[in-house]
Amino acid sequence: MQNSQKRAWLMLPIRLILFAGLQALLALVFFLVGKSNPWDLSTNWWPIIVFDVNLICLLLLIRFYKAEGNNFWSIFKIQKEFVGKDMLAMLGFLIIAGPVAFLPNFLLGNLLFGDMNNALVLFIRPLPMWAVAASIVLFPVTQGLVEIPTYMIFVMPRLEKGGLPRWAAILLPTLFLAAQHIAIPLVFNMNFILWRFLMFLPFALLVALLIKWRPRLLPYIAIVHVLMDISTGMMFIPYGY
Repeated sequence: MQNSQKRAWLMLPIRLILFAGLQALLALVFFLVGKSNPWDLSTNWWPIIVFDVNLICLLLLIRFYKAEGNNFWSIFKIQKEFVGKDMLAMLGFLIIAGPVAFLPNFLLGNLLFGDMNNALVLFIRPLPMWAVAASIVLFPVTQGLVEIPTYMIFVMPRLEKGGLPRWAAILLPTLFLAAQHIAIPLVFNMNFILWRFLMFLPFALLVALLIKWRPRLLPYIAIVHVLMDISTGMMFIPYGY
């Protein structure tokens, strides 16, 4: 197996592992300093954990692209000659992506918890205002830079080049992109785990198919992704202290 394929297989599960691992480390710190319910407290800090994991993955991606003789940042270059066509494609994507991104979240929340608000209680937790600010800025920006590029730009084509059937090379990154969310945050509640995994699965597949069809759309998708996560970060504002 070539090094590029080995790196792709490494990046496939690494975010899920790091999210769970850093939360466990934080819970251990809370335990050692005598905090009550250290694991539950650690779940409050998931936006900061996501930011930390994104920095790690960003450094890995930069290093791996460099090892292949490429520049990671080049994947965000807008191809000016295709701007018109790409904007039209993104308009179609947004029309489809809105319901695909929102409805599973809402419907599954109501199905699994009886009321969507019961799911949000486990997801949006109190944070100091400095962490709320980071949740609005640092968490969304690094997500846009790292999450979809990891699975769909770095991993997906290298798995296919390594010999996986096209359908498997699309499906595996889709599943892992969705599955990483079960550790954002990791709450030992089966309904919450199912909600976090399934709510992103249709959207992850849609993004995978779009990137497979037209990889040059990544810069636009990254911008949309950042804006989506800013709206998530802003949900922490009422809980800031």
